[in-house]
Amino acid sequence: MKTLTPVIILRALETGVMKAQAAQLSTNERQALANYLGKPNTTQRRQEELANPCPAGTVWKDMPGWASWAPGLTNARFQSAADAGLTAADVPKLVPKWVFAFPDTSVLRSQPAVYRGRVFAGAQDGGLYALDATTGCLHWVTMVQAEVRSGITVAEVAGKPTVFFGDSSGIIYALDGETGRQIWKLQPEEHPASKATATPVFYQGKLYVGISSLEEALAVSPDYVCCNFRGSESAIDAATGRVIWKRYMIAELAKPRAKTKRGAATAGPSGAGVWNAATLDPEHDTLYIGTGDNYSDPVSPMSDAIVALKMSTGDILWWHQFTKDAWNSSCYLDDKTSCPDSGGPDFDFAESPILITLPNGKRALIVGQKSGVAYGIDPDNRGKVLWQSRLGKGGTVGGIQWGSATDGRNMYAALSDIEFRNTRIDGGNDAVSEVDPTKGGGMFALRVDNGERIWQTPPPGCGTRPQCSPAQSAAVTAIPGVVFSSSLDGHLRAYSTADGKIIWDYDTAREFKAVNGVPGHGGAMDVGGPIVAGGMLFVSSGYARRSLTPGNVLLAFGVER
Repeated sequence: MKTLTPVIILRALETGVMKAQAAQLSTNERQALANYLGKPNTTQRRQEELANPCPAGTVWKDMPGWASWAPGLTNARFQSAADAGLTAADVPKLVPKWVFAFPDTSVLRSQPAVYRGRVFAGAQDGGLYALDATTGCLHWVTMVQAEVRSGITVAEVAGKPTVFFGDSSGIIYALDGETGRQIWKLQPEEHPASKATATPVFYQGKLYVGISSLEEALAVSPDYVCCNFRGSESAIDAATGRVIWKRYMIAELAKPRAKTKRGAATAGPSGAGVWNAATLDPEHDTLYIGTGDNYSDPVSPMSDAIVALKMSTGDILWWHQFTKDAWNSSCYLDDKTSCPDSGGPDFDFAESPILITLPNGKRALIVGQKSGVAYGIDPDNRGKVLWQSRLGKGGTVGGIQWGSATDGRNMYAALSDIEFRNTRIDGGNDAVSEVDPTKGGGMFALRVDNGERIWQTPPPGCGTRPQCSPAQSAAVTAIPGVVFSSSLDGHLRAYSTADGKIIWDYDTAREFKAVNGVPGHGGAMDVGGPIVAGGMLFVSSGYARRSLTPGNVLLAFGVER
């Protein structure tokens, strides 16, 4: 036991030989037990285990990058032709140039970043890896407290490249980009269920960070009084980690409330987590974020909303609430003991709003919701709805999930709408499900000025592949003429922006020979999307949660010459 890492112990508790014994524990309790019993991987130990160090004296390169959730502050997830280094004609010729395999990993949700010739990628083992973008050799690895959960952001601070990200304990880190040395770490929210899911966003020496949580999963315990977490957005001094301001999405502290209809004690209001990277509008001293649902009644006014805050002070400028719902995981239970009386339907905003200029010169925010509806709203008129377009039926992990893209003409959105069969609570506090291989998925193009559907491409389907869902939950990425979408079925596909035809399809759910000597295999893909820079495309593959296919690889594609 003394030789096992927390990741290996957690795997035994969740899917291995100790699954029955751990069935009565919640996700957070199993993680806490694994952290207590396991021997953490030290940075030195992990460095010694990997077999592909970069040559000494390797210098930074002057080349295009993708250094945050999106290449720009508007979160359009669009890379220009010059910075992409790929044309639509190149895409069908993409092949893997190198593959890096992460040890002790079956889930990869963190989106990597490319900066000055290096790729920075976070993994489930708690490692932040700095790799050479051309060869995949390892510059350094730094182990942190828990799974790297957010996407990665790299920026110049005091003239030095600095790497920012968050982990599944809700801690934000700043590392020296040259050495991996920790500069500072900060936990913006002390709630024990808090998570740093949103990718930090850097601008002029400040870091903007949202905090979410998994407290709603604790509500399945009959003894847990749900809930008291409040989502927040903070501005942080990027050089020191000092909090400049912090703004909660629920103004009041949770307090005891009337029992649910089924007799469970409750507290509230709660929830309204911030899952997405902030969209910055420095010209108007404004940032925009989306919020999640409430975990308990009463429903608060800034849940399931797009919220505008003053960048300099964090003051709330306006918000627009799209749905009113409260939901937690006890709604899965037969008796629904702690399920809020409204009973969901859990329609968070998980993706960042995109700020664009319309053909008529006016501005808009375009964004998709887990309800399955895409919206265009007016940021200069308190979020007034300009148009809306339904793409799917939505759901707890359905609808439009982690990120849409735009080329300024169309909005490109992927649809999750994943469905499960035989969903149940398996002895303890987690929903155990079998994914339905026939439901979910699809790619859509909508006009940004009126939401008109230009084209729709259905998913090719799972065929006979086990543990497969055609749902497309991960963020999408666009370059001129092409939009990329990765799927829970393990495929990465490229679509023509003109008509939605699939022009390239690569199945990542296979074994790979990794450059670092670790056994590599791909699987389902979720959350973070592909990134494109300098003639290369990078994507992580592997997502073992919800009975999907595990994996542990970062794939680097280039054009076959």
